[in-house]
Amino acid sequence: MNHYLSHHSLLIKTFNRIGTMLRQIGLPLGRLNEQALLDEACRQTGLSDFGDDSFRKSFQILFDAYQTEARLTLIGCLAVRYDTLRLLTNRLQLVEDRKRYPEIARQKIRKPLFIVGLPRTGSTLLHNLLAQDPDNRVPLTWEVMYPSPPPDRLAFKNDPRITKTEKVLRQFDRLLPEFKAIHPMGAQLPMECVAIMSYTFLSSQFQSTYHVPSYQKWLHAGDFQPVYTFHRNFLQHLQWRSPGVRWVLKAPAHIFALESLFAVYPDARIIQTHRNPLEVIGSVASLDVVLRGAFSNAIDYKTIGMEALKQWADAAQQAMHVRERAGTRCDRFLDIYYRDLVREPISTVQRIYQYFDLPFTRQAKDGMEKFLKENPKDKHGSHSYSLPQFGLSAELVTSYFNEYMNHFNLGPEPS
Repeated sequence: MNHYLSHHSLLIKTFNRIGTMLRQIGLPLGRLNEQALLDEACRQTGLSDFGDDSFRKSFQILFDAYQTEARLTLIGCLAVRYDTLRLLTNRLQLVEDRKRYPEIARQKIRKPLFIVGLPRTGSTLLHNLLAQDPDNRVPLTWEVMYPSPPPDRLAFKNDPRITKTEKVLRQFDRLLPEFKAIHPMGAQLPMECVAIMSYTFLSSQFQSTYHVPSYQKWLHAGDFQPVYTFHRNFLQHLQWRSPGVRWVLKAPAHIFALESLFAVYPDARIIQTHRNPLEVIGSVASLDVVLRGAFSNAIDYKTIGMEALKQWADAAQQAMHVRERAGTRCDRFLDIYYRDLVREPISTVQRIYQYFDLPFTRQAKDGMEKFLKENPKDKHGSHSYSLPQFGLSAELVTSYFNEYMNHFNLGPEPS
């Protein structure tokens, strides 16, 4: 059952064994105090204005879950502290930048394209392909991780934050070398919106990385309109000195909150990706196991499998209901199937451009073909998983997704 965990590096095992020994002799390892981290972020930046206070409740609930449920390893404690301070210090600097440069708040976000859908449905491949069009503006990993000061188009490809981000990603790769076979990472690759939403502490990124069921419950009942307001502010920040013709954004988690998304982006256009859930759920569960394995001692395959099944079946159902109620917005949705994307990627992308009446230039097509040639499937190794590993069966998954599968005609995937 510990197929994924057996591949963890010696570094992870050594650090976490040290953490276990320290706990056994009574040292208070892992005590994470949210107020102390807030104070530390203020001290590091010399700033005190975090902006909209709506993030504080989610922040508190997340930290309560870290303390009572996550069973953090030593590396988990260090990771939580490092990443929380990064989010808090960046948040302080974003607010300060917005005060210093009022032009940021006057930026218009027009007709953004959002890629949504269940995870593991080809959305990352599609996002990477669309990013090859010079007219498409995507949030890159380096500028999401270190957004302040606002990126400048004149120095965009040589910004020192690219090197800083590459160093962090190399460290992550040393900790979890198997992760890149599941999800490619790079300082200059597009970043999912969950990383932007993490600055509000209401993001699925936390529950994918840590065992925090009480936070997960709060997340699914949360008010996402302030999250999307922050998201829009973040895009304004990035595009002020480095604009594009249109934003192309991506996160599976958007299907949990489409109504909030439309409230903030009333002219948004949605590409929903689809794949047979029998292929999706095992892949999602294996991703969560790989991530949590380094940071938590609470790794139960069956629990993670049922979490993934219930969470994403509920998300698929919610999205269907939003689309049923969409009325005149129905034409803003385009359905893209994983089987078509992997078999005929360029033709599938052309269909997107035609549907939304966008010019598909030769430069865009050449860039996409080059990307496909340089990034073949399984470039970083294959990703193996099965439903029984997570206590799941095809019959159980189908019973949860039956309406969704019938509505979108999701039969077995071709080999």
